[in-house]
Amino acid sequence: MIQTIDAPISVITAYNHLTSQFIPVKLKWHSREYTIITIGFHHHYRQGRTLFHVFSVATEEMFFRLELDTETLMWRVTEIADDLPN
Repeated sequence: MIQTIDAPISVITAYNHLTSQFIPVKLKWHSREYTIITIGFHHHYRQGRTLFHVFSVATEEMFFRLELDTETLMWRVTEIADDLPN
């Protein structure tokens, strides 16, 4: 079931200087840690002068849509889904 939410989230990221790739690798939500196994897509958009990076990621149990506000460096989860039918 897909749920639209808007909540702060803790994210651990990695940066590869050889490929200039910045990716989330682990997240903590509701006192539980999830290791990211797949990044579905990454895109960015601007809202005023602020750039947001959006990542769709999968863990073993769930899917998350994460947004990074580059002005404040705050992460938010904006959508979650489990593998159960609606």
